[in-house]
Amino acid sequence: MRFLLSLLPLLVLLFCSLYSASAAGKHHPASNIVRSSCRHATYPKICLRTLSNYAGPAKTPRDLAQAAVNVSLARSLRVSGFLAQLSASFKGTKLQLSAIGDCVDLMSTSVDELSETLAELHHLRKETFRFQMSNAQTWLSAALTDDETCLDGIQEANVKAKAVDVKRKIMNSARVTSNALYLINRLDKSSRWPRSGP
Repeated sequence: MRFLLSLLPLLVLLFCSLYSASAAGKHHPASNIVRSSCRHATYPKICLRTLSNYAGPAKTPRDLAQAAVNVSLARSLRVSGFLAQLSASFKGTKLQLSAIGDCVDLMSTSVDELSETLAELHHLRKETFRFQMSNAQTWLSAALTDDETCLDGIQEANVKAKAVDVKRKIMNSARVTSNALYLINRLDKSSRWPRSGP
């Protein structure tokens, strides 16, 4: 419960951000930049679906990268809350309980790393662009590693919950984060200083 309460301010902030973006793009098909950017993503269908819903008025690669990290953070927060609740109620072997406990810690760390990534993207400066992008890539890569480590532990312990596909929840979060990393790497490789849309 304490863990969930500690996430409340971040959840409120993220909800407002995503609601605003979703409302802005609710009645519009996926923009050309979303389609072209997602075409070569690790999971293109997931990329297109999630960013079409949340990207809103994204007009530049920078806008899109921020939207992707926003989506990844939202997914990770949901999985973190789910795992915290599961940890408190799950009845299973010591190995399974240990795997869930490890996942709670890993996903909490992943949320922190995604938050750091998003903060860096919101404060990009021309003079320090490469350094900031390196930081963003490092944090996002670490978040993806945390997701994958969590998933490996759940699979090895064969954790199952009634009416809930635990592995699928974590896997979807990892795939969204993987797409966000692709878009961050794509932004870093751009030859021009990326400006936000108006």
